[in-house]
Amino acid sequence: MDTVTPLNVVVDNLTEMTELFGDVAMGAGLAPLLILIGALLVVFSMGVFGALTLGAIGDLFTAN
Repeated sequence: MDTVTPLNVVVDNLTEMTELFGDVAMGAGLAPLLILIGALLVVFSMGVFGALTLGAIGDLFTAN
């Protein structure tokens, strides 16, 4: 019976994803700019919602 650990599958998918995104980012035209703008939008939104979540958790443990 073959067993594949989930971590190996995740690592394989991540390496394949970085290769595919690298090929797209090195492409011609506006592809590198679109990848950069998309990454900035994701990072910004994760930061905003992360700060809001931390604020909400902090508000749970503070006295009024």
